[in-house]
Amino acid sequence: MSFKDLNFLFERAQSGKVMKIVIAAAEDGEVLEAVKQASSEGIVDAVLVGDPNKISEVAKSRNIDVSSFEVIPATNDEEAAMKAVQAVSSGKGDLLMKGFIKTSTLLKAVLNKEWGLRTGNLLSHLFLFEVPRLGKVIGLTDGGLNTYPGLQEKVAIVNNAVSCYHALGVDTPKVAALAAVEVVNPDMPCTLDAAALVQMNRRNQIKGCIIDGPLALDNALSVEAAKHKGIVSEVAGSPDILLVPDIEAGNLLGKVILFMANGAGAGVVLGAKVPVVLTSRGDTARTKALSIALGAVLAKN
Repeated sequence: MSFKDLNFLFERAQSGKVMKIVIAAAEDGEVLEAVKQASSEGIVDAVLVGDPNKISEVAKSRNIDVSSFEVIPATNDEEAAMKAVQAVSSGKGDLLMKGFIKTSTLLKAVLNKEWGLRTGNLLSHLFLFEVPRLGKVIGLTDGGLNTYPGLQEKVAIVNNAVSCYHALGVDTPKVAALAAVEVVNPDMPCTLDAAALVQMNRRNQIKGCIIDGPLALDNALSVEAAKHKGIVSEVAGSPDILLVPDIEAGNLLGKVILFMANGAGAGVVLGAKVPVVLTSRGDTARTKALSIALGAVLAKN
C-alpha cells in the first residue's frame, strides 16, 4: 500500500474521537492557523500553553478565534514545556506539539524522569513527505533528532518508523538505508551499518519490514538508476521509508523536498508515551496541520 498524497491523514484523523492536543509555547501564528484548521475539521481540541497576552495578540493578528481553547499561562519557554508535558502525562492531552520553542527545550521536558513521557525507547523523528515528482508519500528518518546514530540507534529508528507505518496500515514497509554509494566501503561507516541492518532484517532481528542498503538516493528512488548499476532489489525504486545516515543528510534532504521541490510534509517524534508533533518553526501552516493530523492518527492507535 502506498499513498498518493498526505490528504489521507486528514481523512484518517477525522474518524473516531476528537484528540486533545497540548501545545508548548503556542504564541505562533502558523501553529495557531494549523490548530484552527485541525479543530474545524473535527480532528483535535487544543490546550494552549504560553503567555496568554501574546497568544491573544497573535491570534487576533491572524483573525483566529481561540476562545474555545483552554489556555495554561507560562512565563517562559522552560515553563511552557514543563506545563505542556505535565498536562499530557497527567492525562489532560492525547498528544503534544512544539510551538515557538526550541526542540531541545521541549525534549528536555519530555525526557524528564519524574513527570516526562519516557518509555525507555529511543526517540526519533519521522517526516512523511508528499513529493509531486514521485507521485507518492515517502517517509524520511531521522532528520530532526538523532545527530550521528550508530547501528544500535539506527535499529531503534527503523523500528519506530516501521511501527508508525503499521499504524497507518502498511503491513510491510520497504526501508532504503541511504549512503553516498551503493556498495559497502569500510571507510564509510554508514555503508557498514546499512549492510548490517539488511542482514539483521533477513535474520528476523528487525521485523515487519524489508530493508535494503546501502543505496544511493538515485537508485533508491529510481528503478532505471538501479538497473543501470546492476542492482537487484525489492526496495530500489519503490521505498516507503528513507533511512538517512545522519541528521545533516536528513535535514538537508527534507528541506530540499519542502523548499525546492514544492513538497509538503508531516513530522512527528516517535518513541515517547504519546506522539510529539514536531516541525520547524519556519514550516508552513499546512505542514503543521498535516503533522497534527499524523499525530492524531497515531494517538488513536
